[in-house]
Amino acid sequence: MPLNRRALGEVVVVFVRLGLTAFGGPAAHVALQEEECVRRRRWLDRARFLDLLAATNLIPGPNSTEMAMHLGRLRAGPLGLVAGGVSFILPSAVMVTLLAAAYARLGELPSAEVVLATLRPAVVVVIADVLVRFARQAVQSSSLALAALLALGGSIAGIGEVTVVLAAAIAGVLLAQAERARLHGVPLLELGLVCAKIGATLFGSGYVLIVYLRTELGSRGWLSDRALLDAVAIGQVTPGPVSTAATFVGYLVAGVPGAVVATVGIFLPAFVLVGATAPMVERWRGQYAVRRTLDVVNAAVVGLIAAVIVRLAPAALGSGAQIVLAFAAATGLWGFRRSSTLVLLASVAVGIVRSLFAP
Repeated sequence: MPLNRRALGEVVVVFVRLGLTAFGGPAAHVALQEEECVRRRRWLDRARFLDLLAATNLIPGPNSTEMAMHLGRLRAGPLGLVAGGVSFILPSAVMVTLLAAAYARLGELPSAEVVLATLRPAVVVVIADVLVRFARQAVQSSSLALAALLALGGSIAGIGEVTVVLAAAIAGVLLAQAERARLHGVPLLELGLVCAKIGATLFGSGYVLIVYLRTELGSRGWLSDRALLDAVAIGQVTPGPVSTAATFVGYLVAGVPGAVVATVGIFLPAFVLVGATAPMVERWRGQYAVRRTLDVVNAAVVGLIAAVIVRLAPAALGSGAQIVLAFAAATGLWGFRRSSTLVLLASVAVGIVRSLFAP
C-alpha cells in the first residue's frame, strides 16, 4: 500500500486528541473511538468496528489501545497501525510520568479521588450511549440477545471476561456448525520483560491490571500495595489507556528509564498481536463460520459493556451530587447532542474546580 501522508497525519491528529481527552477507561475510550471514526469521519461502518472490537477481545492486551492500532491501520496501512497506537499512548504516558514525579516528591495526590468522583457519572452515561448503539448493531436475533444476556449475567456473577469471551467464541463456532448442518534497583531488562509478560497475557479490560501488577511486581517487593493502587488510580484519572499505570510503576521503581521501559514492555505485545491478526480479521470476516463467531462475540461484548455500567453505577451514582452530574451529562449528550469528548472534559473541569475547594 503506497504511503498516504494525509491519511497518516489524520490518524496522528485523531489519536493524539483522543489520547489527551479520552477519560474514563477502556469502555469509554471505545465509545469515543466509535464516535470519532465511525460517526464523524466514516472511516468504517459500525459492523466492521464491532468486528475489530470483537477481535481485540480475543487477544490479550489493552483493548482500547489495540482498537487505536486497528483503526490506524485501516486508515493508513501498517504505518497507521504504529501511528494510531503510539499517538494514543504517548500523551497519557507523558502525563502519568509527570504525575509520578509529583507523587514521588509529595507522597500522595489528594485531588485525584475528587476528580474521579466527578468524572464517573459522565463516564457511565457515555458508556450507556455506546451500549445502545452497539446493541442495535450486534443484537439482531434472539440467539444473539441470549448471548448478550448470558455475558451480562456471567460477568456480574464474577466470571472473568476472558472466560466470557472465549465461551462466546466457542458458542459462535458451534452455532455456525449447527446452522450449516441445518443450512530502579530493579534491572531494566527484568522490568521490561515483566511488563511485556503482562501486556501479552492481559485479557479483558484494563481494570484487571491491578491483579497482574500486584502478582508480578508486588511479589518481587518492588512496590507497596498502596503504590500499586495509586498507579491504577492515576491510569484511570488521566486520559488515554489505563495500562499506562505501568508507566507510573516504572517511574517509581527506576525513574524516567523505568517509565520508558515499562511503557514499551506493556504495549509492545499489543502492536505485534494486532499487526499479526488484523490481516486475518479482514480476510476471514466474510467466511461464514468466522462471521457467526464474530457475531456471537459482538453480542457478548455488548453484555460485558452493560456489566461495566452495572459495576460502575454504585460508585458513580453514590450521592445526590453525582446523580445530578450524571443527569447533566445525559442532557448534554442526548439532549443537546454534544460530543462525548466535550461531556467528559466538562466533567473533568467540574472535578478540578471541586478539588480546589475540597477540605
